[in-house]
Amino acid sequence: MTLKSLTKTINSQTLIFTNQRALFWVEKRALIISDLHIGKTAYFRKNGIAVPSGILTDDLTRLGALLIHYEAAELIIVGDFLHVGRNADFQIFETWLQEFAHLKIIIIKGNHDVIKSEFMSQLPAEIHEDHLIIEPFNFIHVPNEDEDYFTISGHLHPGVTVKLERNKYVSLPCFRYTDRQLVLPAFSKFTGLDTKSCGDFNCIPFTEELIFEM
Repeated sequence: MTLKSLTKTINSQTLIFTNQRALFWVEKRALIISDLHIGKTAYFRKNGIAVPSGILTDDLTRLGALLIHYEAAELIIVGDFLHVGRNADFQIFETWLQEFAHLKIIIIKGNHDVIKSEFMSQLPAEIHEDHLIIEPFNFIHVPNEDEDYFTISGHLHPGVTVKLERNKYVSLPCFRYTDRQLVLPAFSKFTGLDTKSCGDFNCIPFTEELIFEM
């Protein structure tokens, strides 16, 4: 994992944007991600779609490396922690979690998580139904501006199309932000990219080797 980062101050708080699909909130020692989608690869394989079995393991290895690097005390997951309920993928997560037994996990439910409400209640985590305010931020899964708080969300799997030389283009995952809200990239690499709904957002795209603002 090649970790690159870009630091911004938002509402007097220090946020580190990384090219590993995660945000680190320095003052709270909190790593913030969205759209982990645990269970998605196993669900696809169960339904006859050939998907490599190592995708979730790779995602969790990257997540663990980030938690260790930043010495995070908390992990905030802004929705779609799960894709389906308990399956082979969730067993992989349970094994991974044993290495981070003292980590405080906070989950704000996303659209996939709501369907599995009974299962979610059994998780070793602090669960919030639709949003969570930790001043000065409001954490919510689906992007939405708040009159009183800067919102941090996910859901869209944001991406941006960047023009290269000779009329070649590449689509990259990105963070999107305005002066009122921030949309996180999907943490799982087994997701598509929404490059259509950029609107008035500023973008922070990244690759495996760099992160930049445009």
